Amino acid sequence: MPTPIVPSLWFTDHAEEAMEFYCSVFPNSHIVSIERYPDESLDPHYKGMSGKVITGVFVLDGTRFICLDGGPKFHFNEAISLTVECADQAEIDHYWTSLSAVPESEQCGWLKDKYGLSWQIVPANLGELMTGDAQIKALMGMKKIVIEDLINAG
Repeated sequence: MPTPIVPSLWFTDHAEEAMEFYCSVFPNSHIVSIERYPDESLDPHYKGMSGKVITGVFVLDGTRFICLDGGPKFHFNEAISLTVECADQAEIDHYWTSLSAVPESEQCGWLKDKYGLSWQIVPANLGELMTGDAQIKALMGMKKIVIEDLINAG
């Protein structure tokens, strides 16, 4: 059964590169299809876009995404992020190392990748780890979440 909601990502001009990158980071991932812009003479909206991705479909660990090269009109911002719920510290470390590209955007498990997309890299059991004020205070002081530090916070 298809996923009823499919996130769509607007890249300025690196959609194919981004798809390849994300598929290299997440297991069970692959590019499904890439359709390219037609000849730019067909419509003024296609000017300068010939050969770029008009529709890219890819799957990241079972979740389907759509993307395109849309030009510089729109950009990602922190108002939306993708959350990765990790089984353990090793997974957190893997995704953090692979995705984080803007250190000044890091806070409480949030990061921004090289394409400007925001991610939350969190333990799947974060709610269980947050047992009191000491854990909340510890979390607020973290960039990458360190599970052991939350447990030992008090």
